[in-house]
Amino acid sequence: MLRNTLSHSFAFFSSSITRSARCDRRWASAAAVLKKAPVTAEEKTTPPTPQYTLSEHDRSRLRLQRNIGVSAHIDSGKTTLTERILYYTGRIREIHEVRGRDNVGAKMDSMDLEREKGITIQSAATFCDWEATNAITNEKEKYAINIIDTPGHVDFTIEVERALRVLDGAILVLCAVAGVQSQTTTVDRQMRRYNVPRISFINKMDRPGANPWRIVNQIRTKLRIPAAAVHVPIGVEDEFRGVVDLVHWRSIYNQGVKGNEVVISEEIPAELIDLATAKRRELIEQLADVDEEIGDLVLMDELPTNAQIDAAIRRATTGLKFSPVFLGSAIKNTGVQPLLDGVCAYLPNPSEAEALAHDTEKPSSAPMVPLTPAADAPLVGLAFKLEEGRFGQLTYMRVYQGTLKKANTIYNARTGKKVKVPRLVRMHSNEMEDVSSIGPGEICAMFGVECSSGDTFTDGETSFSMTSMYVPEPVISLAIKSKGIETPNFSRALNRFQKEDPTFRVHVDHESKETIISGMGELHLEIYVERMRREYNVDCITGKPRVAFRETITSRADFNYTHKKQTGGAGQYAKVIGYIEPIQPDEETGKDTEFVNDILGGAIPEGYFPGVEKGFFEALEKGTLSGNVISGCRLVLIDGGYHIVDSSELAFRIATIGAFREAYKLANPVILEPIMTVEVIAPVEFQSAVIGGLNTRRGTIIDSEVRDDEFTCIAEVALNDMFGYSNQLRGSTQGKGEFSMEYKTHMPVLPHFQKELEEAYKKTMPQAKTK
Repeated sequence: MLRNTLSHSFAFFSSSITRSARCDRRWASAAAVLKKAPVTAEEKTTPPTPQYTLSEHDRSRLRLQRNIGVSAHIDSGKTTLTERILYYTGRIREIHEVRGRDNVGAKMDSMDLEREKGITIQSAATFCDWEATNAITNEKEKYAINIIDTPGHVDFTIEVERALRVLDGAILVLCAVAGVQSQTTTVDRQMRRYNVPRISFINKMDRPGANPWRIVNQIRTKLRIPAAAVHVPIGVEDEFRGVVDLVHWRSIYNQGVKGNEVVISEEIPAELIDLATAKRRELIEQLADVDEEIGDLVLMDELPTNAQIDAAIRRATTGLKFSPVFLGSAIKNTGVQPLLDGVCAYLPNPSEAEALAHDTEKPSSAPMVPLTPAADAPLVGLAFKLEEGRFGQLTYMRVYQGTLKKANTIYNARTGKKVKVPRLVRMHSNEMEDVSSIGPGEICAMFGVECSSGDTFTDGETSFSMTSMYVPEPVISLAIKSKGIETPNFSRALNRFQKEDPTFRVHVDHESKETIISGMGELHLEIYVERMRREYNVDCITGKPRVAFRETITSRADFNYTHKKQTGGAGQYAKVIGYIEPIQPDEETGKDTEFVNDILGGAIPEGYFPGVEKGFFEALEKGTLSGNVISGCRLVLIDGGYHIVDSSELAFRIATIGAFREAYKLANPVILEPIMTVEVIAPVEFQSAVIGGLNTRRGTIIDSEVRDDEFTCIAEVALNDMFGYSNQLRGSTQGKGEFSMEYKTHMPVLPHFQKELEEAYKKTMPQAKTK
C-alpha cells in the first residue's frame, strides 16, 4: 500500500514538473517565463505576486475532478460516445442515437438543426459522476467529470478551439476503419496549441475492415506522438465483445442490457495470449522511450509491474509525451466503461494542469503568473463561450482560481466594468441546474452578464488577465439581404451570431452597399442563414459565395513621403520615412502584420506615433490590386519631420496612408487565394474519376491510400475552384463518395487570374467615383 502511495506521489510530482517545464509552450506570451530578463526599475517597485497554497480540502476535491473534451474528425462517433458516457454514469436514463428513428436524438445535440443533419454544430457542456475502480488497490472512488462534446466539421472549428482552451484533458476519437483523417490532424494541432494531454479511443471496432494496429501506427507517424494500445480486442467486427486490458492483464466484457454490466475476468482467451503478450511488450517499449523509470527497468532487463506501467502511463500522458490507445465500439456499447476508468487514471486534474495569467499592473515584459486552483484565493475565471438563452445571454465560464458565488459582484478585466451575478447554473446540454457557488477547476454558466468571448473576470482583488483563444480568419463570404421588407430582427440576428461566434463576421460593402457575412465555409454560413429563418423568422436571399482573397507584398520598398495641405489658418504637415517588407505569420497567434517604430532622437514627437500606426492599419484594409485586405506586411518607421503648428495626428495618419500606397506599388504586390486541404473517401472503383475531377479543379494530390474496397485521397485545391464540387462528386461516384475540406493557407493566384481580378476591380472604381 505504501509503495502504491509513493508511486502515486511520484507520478503527481513528476507530471507537475513536466507540465511546468512546458509552460512556455502553453501560451505564446509565456515565452518570457524561462528567460531571465534584466529587472527594470518599474519591476523593482512592483510588489511580488502572492502565491496561494492548496488546502487539504482543495487537494481531495481536485484529485477527483476531471475536465475533458471529446474531439475528432466528423462522423467518428463523438456524440454517440458522449451519449454512452452519460448513460453509464446515470445522467440519462435512455440511449438515443444521433439520427434516431424515435425523433428524440442524442442528448448533446439539442438544436433541431443538429438532429436533422446528424452533425454537431455547437459544443455542448455537461457533467457527470463516475465511480472508478482502482485496478491496483481495488478501491472505488467517485470522480466528478465535466465534459464538452465538440463538433467534428471544420466549419465549426472555433467550437473545438474554445473548448480545448479551457480543458485539462481530451479524448481523441478515431474511426477503426478510416483512422487519422484531415480534421483529426486539425484537432491534434489545436490540442498541441493549448498543451492538452489526450487519450486516444479507436471507435467503431465492430465495423468490417476495422484494424486498430494500423490506426495506432498512424497516430505515431501522422500525428507524431508516441502511442501504444492498452487494449487488445476480443473478437473482431460482428464478434467484437470485449477487450484484454494489457496494463492489468485481465479481460473485460460488456454484458447485460445495453452493455451496462462489466464482467472482469483474470483469464485471457487462449487464442489471444500471443498477441496480447506482444502488444504488452510493445507498450512497455514505447513507454521506455518517454519515461525514465520504465527505461531504466528495460535497460536492466527487469519486467515492470502492473503498478509501474500504470504510473508511467499517467506520467507520460500528463507530461504530453504519450497517448494511451483504448479500443471499443460506442454504438455496440462495448469498451466505454474502461475508457472512463482511463480518463480518471491517466488524465490530469485541475491542480496538475498549468494555467497562466498576465498581471496587468506589471510591464508587458514581466513573466506570466501561475494560477492556483485554491478556493480561498482571489477569483480568476475565463468566459469562453456565449449563447443567447431563454433568459438572456448565457456565458460559459471556467473558474481557474477562487470561488464564484451567486449574487457576488465580479469585474471584467478587459473593460473594468463590475457586474452582479444574478444566476449561476451548471449545464447539462440545453438543460440547467441552479447552483449557489462554483469552485476552482469547475465549468459553469452565468445569466445576465454582458461580456465578450475570451474576457477574464475577477473579484477585484487581483489584476490578472488570461490570454484568449486563437481565432482563425474567415475564408468565404456571402451577400445577404432580407426577403421583403427588412425587420429589426435581421440586424438583431446578425449581431447575436457575431457576438457568439468570433469566426462569423458581418460588414457592409462601401461600394455595393450590400451586407456581407463571412465564415469558415459554405455549411457554416448556410447554418446561420437557416437559424435566422427558424429563430428570428427572417427569410434571407443570399448572393453567390465569394472567396476571401488577400493581397501581400513580395519585396521590400522604401518610402519618403511628405503630406502638405494649406487652406488658410492651421494647415496639415507630416513627413514619414521608412520602408515596408514582407513577413511570415506568427505560428502561435497567426498575426501577420506589424508596425515597428525605429525612430531615435525625436524626429517625430511621440504623440504622433498612434496616428502613423492607425494610418498603416487603415491602409491594410484595402489593397489597390483587388480591394482585398493586405496581409504579411510590416511597416518600419525610421525617420520623419513635423511642423510645430501644422502637424497633427490626423496629418500623420493621412501621410502614412499615402506613403504606404506609394511604396506598395514598388513592393511587387500579388493577390493570394485560400488553399484548402480536401479529403475524399469513395469506393475504389471510382478512384480514377475522383482524381480526374480534382485535377480539373487544379488540385495537387498530396496522398492517396487504398484499403479493402475503399480509397482515400488528400489534395490541396484552391477554394475558388471547389464550388459545386459536392454535386460533381455525387455524380461521378453514384452518390457513394464524400469529402471534407479545411483551410490550409493562402497562396498567390495564377498570373492570368490575377489580371482578371485586377481588371474586374478597376471596372468598379470609375462607377464608385461618379456616384
